[in-house]
Amino acid sequence: MLRNYFKIAWRNMFRNKANSIINIVGLSIGIACVILITLFVQDELKYDTFFSNADRVCQVNLFNNMGGQENYGSNTPPPIGEALKRNFPEIKAYTRFYVIGQEVVSNDANSVVQNHFTEKKLLAVDSNFLEVFDYAVKEGNAGTCFLQPRSIVLTETTAKKYFGNGNAMGKTLILDEYKEPFTVTAVLKDVPAQASIQFDMLIPTAARPIIKRFNWSWIWQQVNTYVLLEKNFDPTKDNIAALEKKFPAMVRIEAAKGFKRIGREINEYFAKGGKWELHLQPLTEVHLYSAAISSPFLTTLGDIKYVYIFSAIALFIMILACVNFMNLSTAQSAKRAKEVGIRKVLGSEKKQLIRQFLTEALLYAFLSMFIALFLVVVLLPLFNSIAGKSLSFATVFSSGMWVFIILLTIITGLLAGSYPAFYLTSFNPVSVLKGGVFKKSLSNLLIRNGLVVFQFTVSVALIICTVIVFQQLQHTQKMDMGLQKDNVIILPNTEKLQPGAEEILRQQMAVLPGVISASITTSIPTGRTFGDGYEPEAENGREPLTKDMGLSSFMVDEHFLPALHLQLLQGRNFSKDFNDSLSVILNETAVKEIGWKNPVGRYLNYPGNNNQHFKVIGVVKDFNFESIRSTISSFALFHNTSKTYTTGSSMILVKADPKNIPSILKEAEIKWKAFAPSVPFDYSFLDKNFASLYLSEQRLGKVFGIFTCLSILVACLGLFGLSMYTAERRTKEIGIRKVLGASVQNIAALLSKEFIKLVFISLLLAFPIGWWAMNKWLQDFAYAIHIEWWVFALAGLAAFAIALTTISFQAIKSALMNPVKSLRTE
Repeated sequence: MLRNYFKIAWRNMFRNKANSIINIVGLSIGIACVILITLFVQDELKYDTFFSNADRVCQVNLFNNMGGQENYGSNTPPPIGEALKRNFPEIKAYTRFYVIGQEVVSNDANSVVQNHFTEKKLLAVDSNFLEVFDYAVKEGNAGTCFLQPRSIVLTETTAKKYFGNGNAMGKTLILDEYKEPFTVTAVLKDVPAQASIQFDMLIPTAARPIIKRFNWSWIWQQVNTYVLLEKNFDPTKDNIAALEKKFPAMVRIEAAKGFKRIGREINEYFAKGGKWELHLQPLTEVHLYSAAISSPFLTTLGDIKYVYIFSAIALFIMILACVNFMNLSTAQSAKRAKEVGIRKVLGSEKKQLIRQFLTEALLYAFLSMFIALFLVVVLLPLFNSIAGKSLSFATVFSSGMWVFIILLTIITGLLAGSYPAFYLTSFNPVSVLKGGVFKKSLSNLLIRNGLVVFQFTVSVALIICTVIVFQQLQHTQKMDMGLQKDNVIILPNTEKLQPGAEEILRQQMAVLPGVISASITTSIPTGRTFGDGYEPEAENGREPLTKDMGLSSFMVDEHFLPALHLQLLQGRNFSKDFNDSLSVILNETAVKEIGWKNPVGRYLNYPGNNNQHFKVIGVVKDFNFESIRSTISSFALFHNTSKTYTTGSSMILVKADPKNIPSILKEAEIKWKAFAPSVPFDYSFLDKNFASLYLSEQRLGKVFGIFTCLSILVACLGLFGLSMYTAERRTKEIGIRKVLGASVQNIAALLSKEFIKLVFISLLLAFPIGWWAMNKWLQDFAYAIHIEWWVFALAGLAAFAIALTTISFQAIKSALMNPVKSLRTE
């Protein structure tokens, strides 16, 4: 019996070649989209799950409000981990890491081949780091590899980079900051792509004096802290929330000494509205649920929102393909109904006929699956480049994925074939053979039209979303950010030059042809800022300081404002004509937050460094120093002679004429090698740094664009099939109309009219859906675009144009047919 089902299905497939091709192409696209998105979602959901303790490890996040400036991030003070472990028996252990940033590393002097590399993924970690995070160890012991302060752990690829295929264990490397050899005590297998914490090298925190120096501080937020929960603690959301409720009392006691050491009373701090709240975030949620958390991770964080969006798009495309199958099957029901009637008269049971139609649908689905797998092979490299992934086709053949694809294919076949199967087998055989069933089936027409409306509603909504996503991206790149980011070259690592050499290099760069300005700074917009609490004086003079306020800041020279074209609104810039070591320039937001009407000449007290008093010498127009997802916060510029705090980083900004950039970079490299021959020359561009902040949105825009095109293609395939069926059904009517004098335009308009009505209904449904979805998405941006009416007009025109183009081919073909031939068809 089964063999007979397949034989009949195969014959029907070849008898209706056009419909078969449309169905197979649509289902192939749908299944390929689902497979690609499933690979993407699977990769996103796997982050950090490979650790044996993944379900018991939590990241410690800190929410603080200092002087009205709120921050929620994974940067924590050094003593938090120890305080949590000491006070709460639910916490078994803690571990920390510190992002060192860029460091020049080289072989020691005894190496045959001397290698010098700038390492950007170097972490200082606690001695138990590899026990809490059990990355795979190739050589060495995870429990003892950090016992010596001058030990270093490498990944397999990094070890090969420095030592070739030889054994790296026991060999030494020189870190430029230390000038002392570090001994390789372990080699790890390369860090999996699904790890939130990415690195190439690890050294112990004992090797970083700055961490030990600030081990008392509850203000210095520069380390990331993780806790390992006890095995008998059930890490449910409710239990973690209950544990978090105990933290505030501990903070008031433990942090009191740290606050007092910088001249603050913690109770007074909280009385002024300050907050210092600790939260635990499960490790397995860090990758996808950290969009609102500022984190210094050395990997691109994901967003659960985009996982949902991509999954929904894939699901809709799959449904569109199934809708095509249903629509075309019901449209061809008149032809198949006589077959059903005869089979019933000859004794076939309804369940046998249902099996026959479902077998046909499954045959289509499995043929489509094989074509879809071929499409995945072809499209996977392109998808990887767009999504920023390194997905492998081999993953498709993993047991779980293969089972999913088979189940997907079966479900698709059953879903696509269910309606035609039950619809066609429900007819009375006598009525079918008399030809009365399809005289005017209103329900059949409504269902078919409803499915067409659904298809175009999805397609139009995706067009609207795609246009708005690209609009927002353009807006982020072109909006006035209060600074000029184009043609600004960044030369990092200048803190590694000899004392005094940094300023000499800056002067030499400033006089190069095409250089407009050159400046020394501790950081750049989009880079790491130093944040701390300050106390502004009262408006009426040097009276008791009235309130706390949080300030992010850079330390810069007098050339920084001209280099970025920052606009000075009041006062003066830093100058060599003055001693500006205790001077500060504030942005507009800081002045407004303090409430000063005449800020120039006022003072800020910095309790964190022996109660230094900084005189306000100028006010600069607000500029974006971080992502425009957030509003501009209070910001300060200190002069780099102030030594207010230590950052350990410095760089030169070069504002250049775009025509001279190649020659400037060539000259810069020559000069760099003269000053620091052992430090690799490196550079970047400020505008590209800003663009990198919106990688997820750029990828979203590209993915939206591709899947929108695919959804439109699938919808058009269905529309083409239905228009072909409509023309075929009205062949005799078309012939009579032509004989009576109807023109080609009249007939084409007649055949197109009912479909255009359906597209119009789709627009009425798609417009509010698209507006609602994009309005929700734009809420993540502090500087979001306004959704303009023309976006909906453009989407509507595009939908009409696509529909007319699809329908017109078949309509014109039918209208041009010889009326004699048309009238002979019946």
